[in-house]
Amino acid sequence: MNRLGVARMMRFMSPRIVILGGGTGGTLAANRLHRAYGDSAQIVVVDRDDRHVYQPGLLFVPFGLAQPQDIVRSRRGQLHAGIEFRRAEVDRVEADASNVYLGDGSSLAYDVLVIASGASLLADETEGLTGAGWGEKSFSFYSLPEAVALRDALSSFDRGHLVVNVVDMPIKCPVAPLEFCFLADWYLRERGVRDDVEITYVTPLDAAFTKPVAAAYLAGMLERKEIVVQAEFATGEVDGQAGRLVSWDEREVPFDLLVAVPLHGGAELVARSPGLGDELGFVQTDPHTLQAKAAPNVFAIGDATNLPTSKAGSATHFEGETLVANIEHFLNDEELEGSYDGHVNCFIESGFHKALLIDFNYETEPLPGRYPEPHVGPLPLMRESRLNHFAKLAFQPLYWHVLLPGRDIPGVGSQMSTAGKQLTAAAAGEHQ
Repeated sequence: MNRLGVARMMRFMSPRIVILGGGTGGTLAANRLHRAYGDSAQIVVVDRDDRHVYQPGLLFVPFGLAQPQDIVRSRRGQLHAGIEFRRAEVDRVEADASNVYLGDGSSLAYDVLVIASGASLLADETEGLTGAGWGEKSFSFYSLPEAVALRDALSSFDRGHLVVNVVDMPIKCPVAPLEFCFLADWYLRERGVRDDVEITYVTPLDAAFTKPVAAAYLAGMLERKEIVVQAEFATGEVDGQAGRLVSWDEREVPFDLLVAVPLHGGAELVARSPGLGDELGFVQTDPHTLQAKAAPNVFAIGDATNLPTSKAGSATHFEGETLVANIEHFLNDEELEGSYDGHVNCFIESGFHKALLIDFNYETEPLPGRYPEPHVGPLPLMRESRLNHFAKLAFQPLYWHVLLPGRDIPGVGSQMSTAGKQLTAAAAGEHQ
């Protein structure tokens, strides 16, 4: 080994790995790394607060299906002993100097940096959204206070026009707005007021979902539940006082209660860090290795990335295996593996104690079949079932006790398998 190689080996005998963000991605990455390195690596997780929210639970709060106190835990409490948790604001990253600068003026040097800073809600970017009517007839559910406020508003809403509006893509959990429509339909029917409420789903997409097979199935569900779809609607303004959405091409959708999914962007620290983010503030990331474009010793995971796949918790879970493997490869001066294939799966609550499951990756769209294996896979794909609903409910304890601690879920691989899926002719051609 040459002198440079020896110097590198000595430097990384006890590496410092800094992780920005104590959410899903940052927590599972820290715990997986601790399992790999033990006390031979110094692992530091930085976040501005100590409140870890189980984000899938936010969808249930407005309908009284989850209580706020049941979906919040300490961030520090989810980290293995030996991992340092530092509560601080992050100002910026200087990738060229391998330094993180904190809001109090101090800095953290690192050998490896993991950006797990998630996505930010940019409600103020849409004209009028947070103006007149915000918190009174216009709401969101992507944070806990907003979900609670919406719960209170829905409890007395018994007639009029309920509009669910996706302002623009990308967003966290792209199916969540559709789930909200389905759950609202169920909730209002249970209260006996559904006939007096019109529900409209307003989306900038040309269909209910981005993938053709799933879009067609979901469109049928929306039609059966008498939920109107207003597609290709680019929201330019929200007039809360008059109760109307206005698109850039001057179309209008009236509302009595608006559930808005605001524009999403990356964390502000990314925008302040030279060369780290794209125009939306998401970290420019290799889609297969999860290495950031800014520097070889910087990696990214979860909603913070600009990967061309859904910003969903399952994607973050599947990315974790590749992320940790490639940090090990980097520290060992080895070639990185391009093993992440964009794998995502999502349970879509459809109301009446039913849900459907979709499973896809960069190359293969959601398809019918069984999951996780053919014939013996207990969960039907692209079909409503009670079993899928109970599986979604069961995921919450799995989240706290398996996913966050950095363990694998038995039978669920990080790479998507086509086994059990009914390939369409087009999809089959992709795999020949």
